[in-house]
Amino acid sequence: MRAIVFEEFGGPLAVRDVADPVPDRGGAVVRVEATGLCRSDWHGWRGHDPSIALPHVPGHELAGTVEAVGADVTRIRPGQRVTTPFVCACGRCPACARGAQQVCERQEQPGFTHWGSFAQYVALRHADVNLVPLPDDVTATTAASLGCRFATAFRAVVDQGGVRPGEWTAVYGCGGVGLSAVMVAAAAGARVIAVDVAPGALELARRFGAEVCVDASAAGPDVAASVREASGGGVDLSLDALGSPETCTRSVASLRAHGRHVQIGLLPDGVRLPMDRVIALELSILGSHGMPAHAYPALMSLVASGGLRPDLLITRRLSLAEAPAALAGLDGPGVPGVTVIGPYDD
Repeated sequence: MRAIVFEEFGGPLAVRDVADPVPDRGGAVVRVEATGLCRSDWHGWRGHDPSIALPHVPGHELAGTVEAVGADVTRIRPGQRVTTPFVCACGRCPACARGAQQVCERQEQPGFTHWGSFAQYVALRHADVNLVPLPDDVTATTAASLGCRFATAFRAVVDQGGVRPGEWTAVYGCGGVGLSAVMVAAAAGARVIAVDVAPGALELARRFGAEVCVDASAAGPDVAASVREASGGGVDLSLDALGSPETCTRSVASLRAHGRHVQIGLLPDGVRLPMDRVIALELSILGSHGMPAHAYPALMSLVASGGLRPDLLITRRLSLAEAPAALAGLDGPGVPGVTVIGPYDD
């Protein structure tokens, strides 16, 4: 099969022929029809994830058709159209037993712990636990945009953030996950404030339901003050969808008393939070790490019915040959919206 491979962190990315994967007894091989290009892939290529062994094939947001399954698989069959969460669970540990597969104690992540979906085929373990059948009216391209960013944003806003109608909600960083969070929060009836430095990203945020857009490059260090002013004293819920010390601390500083901060974006070097504010205002600090496969039906039904439109977030489609340059290009400002690679028939 053809796949994008790198042999050193931050080194050249090349499309080349590698061996086809085979399923283990409980696993499946999926023929990839579309896969998302995410900033998490860039973090992996740059060496920010210690689980990656070289050489490596990135890619973790995927949809396609089951090509083969192992002897022990009972729920999934060849020919099914499927997607999968980017956190793949073992199905047997205490976290999985209580339904929290997104924090599985033996979790795997395609494109990180093993070769991923920037390839014509990808092998996934524990197929009965991790593969999610797709409704007929959800395309592979739409489903690929769900696997990390949209599903993560959905759970971060709805489950972790506990958004309620009428609440002021700030979203820091309007890349793929941030725009997803804007769309989900607006659909839930929240009053959304979008924060970014890119006019194009803010324009999309307004299109997807943001009531207020704050240009962080113009507001400078007073971004949080601008958010508090726009919301009449502070937001109820704020999400850092980018992952930087500045966006994280500004998100916390945007909250009113008893507000909730949800951290979605990765922070490889950590951050120093204003804990005096956390204590004085009794703020809640929460993390969000994907969504388990068993929770997908509720999201999928909203997508299939048109209640949520992740397909509208897709602003760029690439071939596999074009993807290496696009992945390396995430060193700089990204293209607004979501980039999807595929179909893979070229």
